[in-house]
Amino acid sequence: MPEEKTAKASAGFSAEEKAAMKDRALEIKADAKKANGEKALLEKVAEMSPTDRAIAERLHAIIKSTAPGLSPKTWYGMPAYATSDGKVLCFFQSGEKFGSRYCTFGFQDVANLDDGAMWPTSFALKELNASAEETIVALLTKAMR
Repeated sequence: MPEEKTAKASAGFSAEEKAAMKDRALEIKADAKKANGEKALLEKVAEMSPTDRAIAERLHAIIKSTAPGLSPKTWYGMPAYATSDGKVLCFFQSGEKFGSRYCTFGFQDVANLDDGAMWPTSFALKELNASAEETIVALLTKAMR
């Protein structure tokens, strides 16, 4: 009998242990991807003009505190924030990069902003004042429902 136990013990990990290790590997991979996404986002923000960078940095802080479940990433070279399944919920576009007189903060179709037959999905940002911040927090809260 002792020989039998030794044979089973040396056979390797149980199915439950293997499943737990696979789960942990996926968690580590997801954490690394999230960290790399935020790093890439912050690198793109650092390349922006001082005015656009200030807006993007403040917007990043607002989104992280209001919707911590979103993952920062880049999308078409601009800051974006994705749901747990990787779909972009909202994004920021530098005005200077596209020769516009304003930056844009917008939402994709996964955002729950529906309001009747027509509703806004993108917003011009010339500055990020207290009123604009309140609106963004309200929009993010609604979008995440």
